[in-house]
Amino acid sequence: MNQTILKRYIAIFLFIATAAVNGWAATLTNRSFTSPNGCIIWNTITTGDSITAFDISYRQDKNSMTHHVTTITEFGVETKDGAGHHLRLVDTSDPHPVFETYAMIVGKKSICTNHGREVVYTFEDDVKRQQRLVVRLYNDGVALRYEMDNLLHTRVTTEHTTFRIDEGTKRWMQKWNEPYEDFYPLATTGNDNNHRWAFPALVEAAPKTWMLLTEAGIDGGHSAASLYNDKQATDYRVVADEQRQNTSGRWVSPWRLALIGGLEDLVASTLVTDVSAPCRLKDTAWIQPGGVSWIYWAHNHGSRDFKIVCQYIDMAVALGLPYVLIDAEWDEMGNGGTIGDALDYAQKQGVKVLIWYNSSTAWLGKDGAPGPHFRLNAPERREREFAWLEQQGVAGVKIDFFAGDKQETMQYCIDLLEAAARHHLMVNFHGATLPRGWQRTYPNLLSTEAVYGAEWYNNSPVLTDKAAAHNATLPFTRGIVGSMDYTPCTFSDSQHPHITTHAHELALAVLFESGLLHWADRPESYLTQPKQVKQLIGSLPTTWDETRLLAGYPGEQVVMARRKGRDWYVAGINGTNERVTLEFNIDFIGSKKTTTTVFTDSGNASSPWHINSKRKGRIVCEPRGGFVMVIKSK
Repeated sequence: MNQTILKRYIAIFLFIATAAVNGWAATLTNRSFTSPNGCIIWNTITTGDSITAFDISYRQDKNSMTHHVTTITEFGVETKDGAGHHLRLVDTSDPHPVFETYAMIVGKKSICTNHGREVVYTFEDDVKRQQRLVVRLYNDGVALRYEMDNLLHTRVTTEHTTFRIDEGTKRWMQKWNEPYEDFYPLATTGNDNNHRWAFPALVEAAPKTWMLLTEAGIDGGHSAASLYNDKQATDYRVVADEQRQNTSGRWVSPWRLALIGGLEDLVASTLVTDVSAPCRLKDTAWIQPGGVSWIYWAHNHGSRDFKIVCQYIDMAVALGLPYVLIDAEWDEMGNGGTIGDALDYAQKQGVKVLIWYNSSTAWLGKDGAPGPHFRLNAPERREREFAWLEQQGVAGVKIDFFAGDKQETMQYCIDLLEAAARHHLMVNFHGATLPRGWQRTYPNLLSTEAVYGAEWYNNSPVLTDKAAAHNATLPFTRGIVGSMDYTPCTFSDSQHPHITTHAHELALAVLFESGLLHWADRPESYLTQPKQVKQLIGSLPTTWDETRLLAGYPGEQVVMARRKGRDWYVAGINGTNERVTLEFNIDFIGSKKTTTTVFTDSGNASSPWHINSKRKGRIVCEPRGGFVMVIKSK
């Protein structure tokens, strides 16, 4: 074979090889896939044969216009030992299904379906370590996380996951603070003196297209994360809190979630628990959600007064509530009795007790924080304390004042949940991080605060003028991710007045889901309400089989329907200072063999209630007003 022919064959071979390599690279990178219903679309953005970003878009159905939602402009993680730089794609899996059903004890839905499609991208860095990006598309959102194997005593130091939110886009985001207690104000820019934002973050990406950013799947080896836009106003980076624990072997990150769809899809979504670890408790029969009478809102230091505690036990009896919460300073109880006497009195009245503890990790006694202190920190003390509570017949604990989102705090919370479960104690976390799926893994976690709730009427005047709009924002933000101990429905005033109406307050008990629903007002305030109101307070479910958003817009109004068994509870509020008409469709409930009771505002301060049986999908709401409609099957 002469040289000319040989060169020609070599050129042909190189051409074929190059085409094959390019085709293989294109196969790796030029992949897009969709959610099971085809409405959420995930696309890769490439430069040459490298993935540089991912684009997420949404359409209401396969025949609708597609809207851009967000771009993940950066991705990947770096570790303390120098790995994670210059990622190169080496493999992309075919999409494969994810499917399971599971039951929830608390929450917006009792039987949930985890149905998605998963693709795994495998990258290799410049030290030849592989990391996988796992992406799941669900009908109501996107979940992604990172996985690595064969780590040797190292930890992740940097995560690059970044969501772009274009300037001019409406968003409702809370400035990060340790207890997650602040407003979610409407903004259209990321240019702000603050550059750290809490989960969840709500974005109106396009007409009828919404996104809620949050996370789930936190275990004891993780810290919780927040969003930073300190480098560029449009780019929100996921940044984990303080993390000092090294790991070896396999490492998996928490899930980064973008709930996507119409507002009704976000409100009904169970994606936070879908991607979280299954229940780890073998026996859950002892976990009994219910209503709670609560002393703190009306009496700051009431739990150290035996006689006042007894009033709230009597209130629970009168209203038919199964629980009473004895709050801070019970270890100092006097004025006729001790904590032992209070427990005896509650037992004789047939009321179960929940007891408050200071986590003793953040606000400590030397700074004037209430006690008891340091009873739960050391494992042996915690076991001894919880064993004593179980022996006394106490049903649960409220644990308060946690030290932020760092890894040690996450581990401490899990230790508390596991120890409490061993002693058949339900848990309510206060002054604590946002729910991130533990309510599925440890269903004895029945509620978490992490909200600017009604107790702030006790602390400052900040809620008086802003509560109505704030309340009409929470169902679209904090309320989506898990049980929320707002302590709703107070008719009288605490230290600072409220100007929301009675029906608005009653509606909050339906709109704000909480496995332990705390009724915080004074006994005389509740007990002087009309008979039908008292009956509703005593019988209102605290867990739900189904949840539907019927109407609403953040900060303006919300109408929601929740089902328990065959009964429906429809509630709505007006978040504005003007009279508005709330319109919604309840034809899906059906009208045969049902009875209806409707609670609305009368507009008369001296006789605030209007109670009737008129079932309709159009209700005129007073300024900062509301309504509740109870539709019961016969």
